[in-house]
Amino acid sequence: MQSDQSDKSVVQTIQRLAAAHAADTVAVRRHLHAHPELSFEETATAAYVAAELRKLGLNPQPVAGTGLVALVEGPAGAPTVALRADMDALPIQELNEVDYKSQNPGVMHACGHDVHTASLLGAARIFVALKDAGQLPGTVKLLFQPGEERLPGGASLMIEEGVLENPAPGSVLGQHVFPQLPAGKIGLRPGRYMASTDELYLTIKGKGGHGAMPEQNLDPVLVAAHIIVAAQQIVSRRANPKLPSVLSFGKVIANGATNVIPNEVYIEGTFRTLNEEWRNEAHQHLRQLCEGLAASMGAVCELEIRRGYPYLENEPALTARTRTAAEAYLGPENVVELDQWMAAEDFAYFSQAAPACFYRLGTRAPDGRFAASVHTPTFDIDEKALAVGPGLMAWLAVRELQALAGQ
Repeated sequence: MQSDQSDKSVVQTIQRLAAAHAADTVAVRRHLHAHPELSFEETATAAYVAAELRKLGLNPQPVAGTGLVALVEGPAGAPTVALRADMDALPIQELNEVDYKSQNPGVMHACGHDVHTASLLGAARIFVALKDAGQLPGTVKLLFQPGEERLPGGASLMIEEGVLENPAPGSVLGQHVFPQLPAGKIGLRPGRYMASTDELYLTIKGKGGHGAMPEQNLDPVLVAAHIIVAAQQIVSRRANPKLPSVLSFGKVIANGATNVIPNEVYIEGTFRTLNEEWRNEAHQHLRQLCEGLAASMGAVCELEIRRGYPYLENEPALTARTRTAAEAYLGPENVVELDQWMAAEDFAYFSQAAPACFYRLGTRAPDGRFAASVHTPTFDIDEKALAVGPGLMAWLAVRELQALAGQ
């Protein structure tokens, strides 16, 4: 293991480099925020990122359509670590009145992917400086990912195209904004952290007609109501109560009238959990219940389950190393443990394919500003977080390379 004094020296070097490039990181983030692009449409974003990487002497290569991968190569035979940043934005109209407000109507970086990309570019500057000084202990693979916000998820496509090969990283790290924590702090959690996500689409078909003559109809609204209520027993009575599961229906369209029973009802929902075996079993239970209950009432239920991201697993040993390294960089008081979260993230694909750690970067101001949640039109960050993100990411990668090399 590296000595404490050696670690302190490297930390100080990285902090100095991060501070030297802080203004550039803020400028990159503001440019990206002002020019957001939707999932798998990140053409201009990828071109901008590629140009920034080439300025550093790197050779970015396209992957998964609008994604990029680049290497900062260390000594031959040394280990490799991968760092991931997603680049896509959301179909949200921004309400913030700031100089860097989105210039693309109806599109906004409301999930902080501009922060992630700017942080990884900032970390790339640090890696190049360390390499030039002979202080980079291995190879860093930079993953600029498209399409995190839309199925099938850009992470899955990058993996299919071999982004975790040649060279294969020993670990994969990902950083994500977190307005629940103030800037200057990070959060992480070992083991199962985020849920799988599946989209549910139900069509209940009956026989519509006049609302005053229900005996002549087969009311799909009534069938739909029974299915919505009965399906909750899958979570309350079929799932292990120690295993988090969520079944929610958020869209119901009957499209009848006060005196019109429609021919069909359309429902959309989501199922989430933290176990792949139970996930598959729950799909079967849901299908049997929906189809069987509808049939028992004389109707037909067609259920489409669009399988989404798997659950996200933070490899415990890697996460412990990440926590220790983060405490050395930020101080123990600025590293907190997070609770499980039933939201989903396609970084989960990386966590299923390699040892991975996905941690949260605080972005709220100490006075409470910038507390708006992600995926809202008023989301923004305290840019002091950008003074933390790139340097921390670089230090975590360097420390992990040392650990993989047995140092």
